[in-house]
Parts: sequence; C-alpha cells; structure tokens
Amino acid sequence: MIAKISSGKSTTGLIRYLFDTKKAKDHTDPHLVASWDGFAPDPGRAADLDATKKLLVQDLDLHVKQAGRLGRAPERHVWHCSLRAAPEDRILSDEDWDQIARRVVAATGIAPTGDPDGCRWVAVRHAPDHIHIVATKVRADLRPARHWNDYLTADRELAAVEKEYGLHRVVRGDRTAAQRPTRAEQEKAHRAGHQATSRERLRTTVRTAVAVATDPEEFLTVLAGTGVLVDVQRFPSGDIRGYKVALDGDTNAAGQPIWFSGSKLAPDLSFPKIRERLTATGAALASQQSGSRRQPDPWHQATAAAERIPALLDQGNDAAAQAHLAAFGEALDALSVLAPKEIRPQISQAAQAFERATRSRISAEHHHARALRGAVRSMLREPAPKDGAALAMFLDAAVLVTIAAARWHQARRHGQQVVAARESLLHIQAAYDQAAAAPLAALAQRKPSQRTVERHIPQIRQAAPAHAEQILNDPACDALTTALAAAETAGHDPTQLLHKAVDQRALDDADSPTKVLIWRIQRLTERPAPSPRARAAQARSTTAAQPSWSAQADPTATLPGPGPMPSHSRRPRR
Repeated sequence: MIAKISSGKSTTGLIRYLFDTKKAKDHTDPHLVASWDGFAPDPGRAADLDATKKLLVQDLDLHVKQAGRLGRAPERHVWHCSLRAAPEDRILSDEDWDQIARRVVAATGIAPTGDPDGCRWVAVRHAPDHIHIVATKVRADLRPARHWNDYLTADRELAAVEKEYGLHRVVRGDRTAAQRPTRAEQEKAHRAGHQATSRERLRTTVRTAVAVATDPEEFLTVLAGTGVLVDVQRFPSGDIRGYKVALDGDTNAAGQPIWFSGSKLAPDLSFPKIRERLTATGAALASQQSGSRRQPDPWHQATAAAERIPALLDQGNDAAAQAHLAAFGEALDALSVLAPKEIRPQISQAAQAFERATRSRISAEHHHARALRGAVRSMLREPAPKDGAALAMFLDAAVLVTIAAARWHQARRHGQQVVAARESLLHIQAAYDQAAAAPLAALAQRKPSQRTVERHIPQIRQAAPAHAEQILNDPACDALTTALAAAETAGHDPTQLLHKAVDQRALDDADSPTKVLIWRIQRLTERPAPSPRARAAQARSTTAAQPSWSAQADPTATLPGPGPMPSHSRRPRR
C-alpha cells in the first residue's frame, strides 16, 4: 500500500474534487468511511450534495478560522494523504479503510490515539482501491499539528497494515534513491515528445561524465562538452563548491533555465561525492601510467576486475562491496559510450536500471575499487576493439556481477536495489547475446582438426569434471577448442590454461560454462607464454598440489548465501 502526502491552501477545493463525479469519471461512489468524531456530515449520502459539502468544509476549518483570528493559522493548512492498495490486493471494505485511516492519522501525528485535541479529519472513498484523507493542520488547542516526517511514519504504519491484512508487500527504499521527477516534469516531457524528463536526462549525462573523467576539473570540462549548461559555484578562495546543470532550451515561465544541482539529481552526484570518487580513481590511473611502457589491455583488466567482484562481495567488508558496486555502475555508464550502436540501447537501459543498485545506506570506501575504475578510464582513452570479443568478455563477467549484486542486496534487505539489479540483468544478458554472436561464430568457423579436438577433450574433462558433459555438449564447444588450439600455437599449455580459467571463479552461476571458459582462455592467452623452464616449474607445482579442479575449489563456494533466489533472478539461459 502506497501513501502520497501533500499540503494545500483550500479545504473547499479539495472536498469539491473528492466528491465530483462529472469531471472525474473514476469517482464512482464518493462517500465518507471515517472522520475525526464519527459524526461528520457526509455529502455522498446526503440529499443536498452542495449544502452538505459546505457544512463539511465549515466543520473541518473550524479551528483554522479560530487560529486565524489570533494570527496563528498556517497558510497551507490542508493535509492531504491518499492511500492506494495494489492492483492484486482484495477489495477492502469501508470498515477496513476506516481502521487503516485511523491508524495513519494516529501514526503521523495528525490525530494521535487518545488525544482529544487532535486535528479534524475525514477519509473519503470514491473508488474501490483507494481513499483520501483530508485534515486541517490546526489542533483543537489551536496549536499546529505535529506531523514531522509524516511520509516515513505513514509508510512504516502501512508496512504493518500490509502484513496484518495480508496485502501485497511493497518494496520500500532506504531514502538513497534518486529524486523522482514530479508530475509536472513528466507532463512537460510528454508535451515536448521526450520519453525521459529533464531531470532524468541530466542524471544520465552527469553519470556518464563521471565515468569518463579522471579528476574533478576534467569532470566539469567533459560535462560542459556534452552540450548541457553548467554553472560552477566557487568559494572565495577559488576552490569549487558545487555545480548546477540545465538542458539548453528547458526554461521556466520567466524564460530562465531550470537548474538542477548534482544532489538534486542523485545523492551520489553532489560535487563532494564525485570528487571523492575521482580522487581515488586518479591515483590508480596515474600509477598505471607511470609503470612499465607496455600496458596491459584495459578491456581485459576491466573484465578481470569485474570477475573478482562476486567473490569480493562475499568477504564481509560491506564498505568495500558498496564501492565495487558503484564502480561497476560507472563501468556500465562508460559502456553506453563505447558500445556499438546496435547494442548501446540495451547497455544504456542496463546502466540506468543498475544505477539504483549502486547506492545504499552503507558508505562506500572507493579506494577499494581503483582497479576497475582505472581500467574503465583507460578503456575510454583507447579505440574500442572492432571484433566485439572484448565487449562480450566484459558482458559475460557483468552477468555474474549483477546476479551477485542482487544476492548481496537481498541479504541486507535492500528491496529496491534487488529489483534494480534484476532488471539490469535482463538488459545485460540481451546485450551479451548480441555482442557474443559474431565472435563466437568466427571462432567456431576456425575449428581445428578432429585430431586436435580429441586431444583437448580429456583436458576439458580433467579441468572441469563437474561441468564436462555440459561443456562438451554445448554448441559453443567448437569455439572453445578453437581458443585452446590458438593458445597452444601461441606457446601456452592448454591444460594449465583450462585449470586457471576454471579456478578463477566457480562456474555454477553460468548457464553456459563453455562460453565463460572461452572468454577466460582468450584473455589468459593475451599474456606472454611462459618459458619452457617456467612451464616445467608450473607442471611440478600442479602435480604437487593435486587440486580438485571442481567448483568446490572456489573458497567462496562454501560461504553461506542469503538464501535461494527466485528462478527469474538466476542467470538467464544462453
């Protein structure tokens, strides 16, 4: 059950709207279901509708007029709370709505239980699935109503109502979500022919600029280069205090740009929050650039960093886990710039959905996620690969990250974040299917000789006994043997590569372990092949250790999980 609370200046106007059946077609049978004393006049059950509405308004406004004569009446004296049941809920009776309304006005401080001086109020039902509570915010002792944090207190009470009445349990947030567009913003966007409001479009633009930039000054430069209007506020010392953004052409009635500060777009887009993240990222990028002349492939670095996230989420450091999820969200924002045009819509939708999963009440310690952030910034400074394999590798890892993120949030009762991660998973899987089709087909066409394939089959069985039959029966197995043959030609030992690929992370979450191994082997093949002496040492080490290269070798596999996920939250079939 959802509550929507607002305030207004006219009791008459609101009562007129609630009992109107001509302009509002969904007002089928307006009538009172509850009132402050149980004896309020009910226009819906009176012979003279207009006269009874006037009596009801006079009764509701009595204490407001008395306080007004003393100069103590609030200007916006009307308190309006609408309560709506979910579509799948049963139809509640008038008696049910009576009790629910009384609980809400008591919980919010409008009319506390047992308080004879509580505000005057009525509950109007004019449709089967919802009611409107109207109150005047002056008590009988002529003091203002004490209804601070009324939305939160009403929401807590409604959560108890849902449980007691057996109603749909609404997924509630933790007050870390981005501010929703107002109805006026939505209507304005619709009139202009835009699917998203100005607030939403600016939020996406700012998040992309954060993903691209390496320091706060560059963030502002990149942001200005996107075409939005940017207003930078500075302290007297010249240091940056904050920023505001507006869309060119989006103006108010006076013709002035409609500005949004970063914190109005999302809690993590305020300038201090952005500076904190970019400072950690800049240090990592500078360290990479000052290292050896030969830099590793940033796409492979990003994929390797993403593949480690599921295990890192299980380590118990929630501040570090939150940082990794925030960095992964930035990686999706960056991919919406780097991806081919045909895949970009799916990745953009995945990034927009996962944005809600990047924040919670847990404060992120961003220095833990330097590796992924640094790799993403490096990706943005190099030409995107043309064959699509690097993108498919990252998206393959991203699917597992999103599943792990949903489980992590579920274990901490972050309901909205769980929903966001699951929604993002659908878009990431769709993007992966598009990105992986061409490179997998190209690999399969280069299938090695049957003799080579038969030589690799025992190696696959030895490295992944728990998944061997699934791998060998997968149509993508031809691409896997091609990858193994190419690695062998480059000087790598296929057996050791398979062991490393399996040991990086358990394959239990993957519906196609074959494709996961393909991308891991291709990434491992990019590294220089070990010398014969090194390969001999590795062989001796492997023999001495005698590992069981099964899914149980993953130390995180024995950690207790948050419980079973619904079937639709598991990794979709490839």
